[in-house]
Amino acid sequence: MKPLGLIALLAAAALSACSSQPDYRAQKTAPPTVPQVDLQRYAGLWYEIARYPNRFETNCAGVTAEYAPRDDGRIDVINTCHKGSVDGPVEVAKGVARVMEQSGNARLKVKFAPSWVPFAWGDYWILHLEPDYSAVLVGDPGGKYLWILAREKTLSAGTLTRIKTRAEELGYQTAPLEMTDQG
Repeated sequence: MKPLGLIALLAAAALSACSSQPDYRAQKTAPPTVPQVDLQRYAGLWYEIARYPNRFETNCAGVTAEYAPRDDGRIDVINTCHKGSVDGPVEVAKGVARVMEQSGNARLKVKFAPSWVPFAWGDYWILHLEPDYSAVLVGDPGGKYLWILAREKTLSAGTLTRIKTRAEELGYQTAPLEMTDQG
């Protein structure tokens, strides 16, 4: 296949994937993000506590995300999924994130596609962050994606309720959230 044909095929696949993911947020105005994020404090390992259903995490358990700032100002992203159960085979997705200007580091663009694919950047907005950086609500402004992440494998009921309440205040539905098995 010629390179342009491959690019067209990938573009069609990406558009198809975007259109098949439901929106769980009715508001059309962009939600506010947190005002400021210290990326050095944000770096490190996060455990996925809950997520909206999505095709790339189907049948995933024991999901983690790890962030590491780079010298060029970007952030390395490593997402790990155990297929079927926390003891299942591991799948790793490596990506890169870039901070959107004038966002206080709270709005990022993340990409898991090869560097030569120009259109594959997705929104990663930090919508709520616990003051001690122990838990976070992350999503896209349209309501297709939403995650609750924590530094530990479990989250207290009070913190989970507080984060879900914040999601609802921002217009996100919380009923579709799936709890992630961390074992």
